[in-house]
Amino acid sequence: MQWNLEHTDTFGGEANYSWVSRESIDLPDNATDRQVVIAAKAALGLTGVRCRRFDMGEGFSLHPVGCCEVAFVLPSY
Repeated sequence: MQWNLEHTDTFGGEANYSWVSRESIDLPDNATDRQVVIAAKAALGLTGVRCRRFDMGEGFSLHPVGCCEVAFVLPSY
């Protein structure tokens, strides 16, 4: 399964997109949420950064603690 990743800044708690980093990763169809988060953080350079995760239905968002940033992790169909 392919996952699309977007890492951007926030303003007032909402995604701002004054800069954005986009990546995509391929993982097995049976990958757990934890495996997806680990691979997404590695692809976006967030390995070792503590993040809060929020479910968004099909995907989820990662909010690095202490930063005005957000990363969206969404499946590609």
